[in-house]
Amino acid sequence: MSSHPVRVSSEAASGDPDTGLVARAAGGDVDAFEALYRRHAPRVYGLCLRLTGQREAAEDCAQEAFVAAWRALADFAGRSRFSTWLQSIAVRTVLARRRGLRAVHEVAEGEHGLPEVADTTRGAPPLDVERAIARLPEGARHVLVLVGLYGYSHHEAAALLGIAEGTTKAQLHRARALLAAALDLEHP
Repeated sequence: MSSHPVRVSSEAASGDPDTGLVARAAGGDVDAFEALYRRHAPRVYGLCLRLTGQREAAEDCAQEAFVAAWRALADFAGRSRFSTWLQSIAVRTVLARRRGLRAVHEVAEGEHGLPEVADTTRGAPPLDVERAIARLPEGARHVLVLVGLYGYSHHEAAALLGIAEGTTKAQLHRARALLAAALDLEHP
């Protein structure tokens, strides 16, 4: 046996495959941030699209989320995976935008067709499911997307959305029932 300590890379220690790129990007390496962007853009856009239900709003929110992430990267402490941190920025961006532009979004809803979502990290639901999700009431849709599609816990979703954990559970139940009805499925 060797008496030398085994060195574990920071990536292996944290379990986050983005650790090296994040460290380089935080140091100002634009190429490293571009690699993070290419790796995470489809999922962030998909999250924004599912939360907003509108292609243009999703594109804007995803772009704003990446700009915010770039600006805050030096403050990223690594307590969560980079992807989780980035997704939480995207959720907060969508929610802030919806609060500030609520009247505009209410008028514009339904005017844009919903594209198929190219989500390379997880199979995207079929287009009819995407459309049904987009038609859900906002609160139910947000919880369904975060908990049902992106795997956030009820506690995490409640914190991101600024609602009680019990409300997330009720909204998820409501979303599933409405989605099942919209797709003519039996809901248990």
